Amino acid sequence: MIKRLVLSTAFIFLITLSSNAQSIFGEWKTIDDETGNPKSIVEVYEQDGKVYAKVKQLLEKGKEDKLCENCKGKNKNKPIKGMTIINGLTKDGDEWNGAKILDPKTGKEYKCYITLVENNKLKVRGYVGFALIGRTQYWLKN
Repeated sequence: MIKRLVLSTAFIFLITLSSNAQSIFGEWKTIDDETGNPKSIVEVYEQDGKVYAKVKQLLEKGKEDKLCENCKGKNKNKPIKGMTIINGLTKDGDEWNGAKILDPKTGKEYKCYITLVENNKLKVRGYVGFALIGRTQYWLKN
């Protein structure tokens, strides 16, 4: 009986430890809000203590080499594939925030934060002003 209790406790501890080890880093599949179809693969990575995300691949047929026509400044008419769309989030508890996200479809930038809501589900919130006014997407681990 004691042996079974010790093994159960150890098993629960290992599951808890492995779920805490999950991270926001890696490749994520984005989903189109309007169609529900996979849209792109985005890589979330850390550099100099900050978090960035760049588009690795566009999944929509015929749009693999699409340019950011609506972007302004240095991204104007640049390929979306390879473009950095999140610039410099910093960790704040369970959330990463303090940077902007670019929507290549509209060319607009929004304040954003991201959180890991499940081991393979990332909540990405873009907003104007304060977080109540905005849009949330869920990216799925690729």
